[in-house]
Amino acid sequence: MVEVNVESITGGPGDAAHSSWLELSASALRHNVEVFRAVDGRGGPSRALGVVLKGNAYGHGLAQVLPLVHAGVDILYFIAPQDALKVREHERALGLPRKQVVVLGAVGPQEAVVLAREGVDAVVADRGWEDAVPVLRAAKLERPLRVHVHIDTGLGREGFTLAQLPHETRFLLDARDVLEVVGGLSHFANTEDVTEQGYALAQVDAFETGLGLLAEQLGAAAGLQRHIAASAASLVLPRARYEALRVGISLYGLWPSAETRLSARLVLGEVPVLKPVLSWRCRSQVVKWLPANSYIGYGCTYRTSEPTRIAVLPVGYYDGYPRLASGKAHVLVNGRRCPVLGRVMMNHLIIDVTRATSDEHPVTATLLGRDGEESVTADALAGWAQTIHYELVTRLGAHLRRQVVE
Repeated sequence: MVEVNVESITGGPGDAAHSSWLELSASALRHNVEVFRAVDGRGGPSRALGVVLKGNAYGHGLAQVLPLVHAGVDILYFIAPQDALKVREHERALGLPRKQVVVLGAVGPQEAVVLAREGVDAVVADRGWEDAVPVLRAAKLERPLRVHVHIDTGLGREGFTLAQLPHETRFLLDARDVLEVVGGLSHFANTEDVTEQGYALAQVDAFETGLGLLAEQLGAAAGLQRHIAASAASLVLPRARYEALRVGISLYGLWPSAETRLSARLVLGEVPVLKPVLSWRCRSQVVKWLPANSYIGYGCTYRTSEPTRIAVLPVGYYDGYPRLASGKAHVLVNGRRCPVLGRVMMNHLIIDVTRATSDEHPVTATLLGRDGEESVTADALAGWAQTIHYELVTRLGAHLRRQVVE
């Protein structure tokens, strides 16, 4: 039986293996952290800088991003308990001090036991947590599970409404031996799509009312860690910063929206520079000439009007390149824009490289990122695909090779 070295056939960006890969800029990530440190430091008390690593670090790769941000931030937020526990594994492996870690998503009773033992915070957002109390007691924990109470201030998703708070959180009083309330949180519904923040400010008012109700019930008015501000609010709603920020999309150098960028100029007096962390590149599989009047791709949706040098890229919608970008997108080759011809396929893109290269040698295309003076942004590709950059980056295949570069 012949043994096969998988590493030798999967290859890397610089070898002969035909593949696409993601490059993550460590310096851009550090820069974005410092942007939020600087914004937070303007005219107010120092707050804990938290970053959100949900969705495989917004598609950038949790395994790659976690080591880059661990030392520079104060809190790490996740949706899934299993992802949060990877922080503790990372810390143990390298002998690092523990950071505060918070699971924002759903947690089962047995998962709650594990989080308590690992010193990871959880969020209580409904009365289903009553079922976890006997399980936590039976586990004979050395210390209670630290929890943050989620107040629904107008998103209509998780959390206790103001009407529910006085009676549906009473169980927390009797569960103090296993559930220690250390924080309160909420989530904005409409800070990104507008420049007028009336609804958001109403949510802030509701949040503070809810915190007051919680304090009356639990006697925990002082010392709660309050957090509601994601990327947009961290930039444009100073009142919402409280004790901790929860920076998500902008950690990765992406603006939540054009409206947020405009509001930032008005609120901060300038537009902070955010540097995109991610680039996506692909080495061609085939470069060749096609005569005029040649059809390209499935459905014969594109026909060359002149002799055309095309490059076939071994990347497609399986990898996260959106099919809806067919016939609208372009990539970069040697600093030139090259249109995507015909339909995006499951494993292939076909691009026009007639004016980008002078021969049929393999080329490297930039699907996202900068090449020379040109760039393809996540906003642009998302626009061609009729979606948002949040969806675009989080749908990048987990199988894609991710490498950290400076």
